[in-house]
Amino acid sequence: MKAFVRGLLARANEVPKIHQRKVSAGFGCVTSPPPPEKGLENLTVADVLSTKDTDVDTWISCRTSDTVSDAVKNMAKHNIGSLVVLKPGDQQYIAGIVTERDYMKKIIGAGRSSKLTKVGEVMTDESKLITVSSGTNIIKAMQLMSENHIRHVPVIDGKIVGLISMVDVVRAIVDHQNGELKRLNQFIKGDYY
Repeated sequence: MKAFVRGLLARANEVPKIHQRKVSAGFGCVTSPPPPEKGLENLTVADVLSTKDTDVDTWISCRTSDTVSDAVKNMAKHNIGSLVVLKPGDQQYIAGIVTERDYMKKIIGAGRSSKLTKVGEVMTDESKLITVSSGTNIIKAMQLMSENHIRHVPVIDGKIVGLISMVDVVRAIVDHQNGELKRLNQFIKGDYY
């Protein structure tokens, strides 16, 4: 995974080559650049969130007062590995995040009861939480996740606006690369213009 991230970072730092097409008009050549593309260096967390359902009401979250047992059942039901933990009240302010890893280390590993332990006791607190903003470059987000050995990162713009996972990031990069490959094939075939 680290080699994959290093390769993507190296690719993002390359200076893009501008391909130009020469068109003969009988009197000389006219050069026209291709339409602008959004490269990996410009792909942001907001772009990833735009492909996801980010409506706050549909987020799968829990509260600090919920039991760990309920939180784990919620994760299993929705086939996800983490839940955003929200502070009490109507506003969507984050208190932390609870993950499968928290359950394994702090409940199973410590011999605690998941039915008697509250999420607030085992979650990663907001003061220790690693977050990104919606304007964060996707490669930087991937690097942050890889370096810190985490798979889920809350997106905070004052308050929580979404949650991205390593799967979301990799999918966005693969989709971008597939689009770039398609554009190059069209260019080679002459269908680009």
